[in-house]
Amino acid sequence: MKEELVLKNNLPRIRHEKRISQEKLASMVGVSRNTISSIETLQFVPTAKLALLIAIALDLKFEDIFYF
Repeated sequence: MKEELVLKNNLPRIRHEKRISQEKLASMVGVSRNTISSIETLQFVPTAKLALLIAIALDLKFEDIFYF
């Protein structure tokens, strides 16, 4: 039986610590607030490009935000 990998994230915690709203982060990376919300609730898996843009916007490494 093959186990499915789910890309998880620490985005809500990181945003809270950095005092950045979903709307502000969305604006920083060029997506809607709903997209950020969907990533945080694991309803949407970001593309590699979007995940890297989020990491750059938050001044963190990809692996500090996203994990399996």
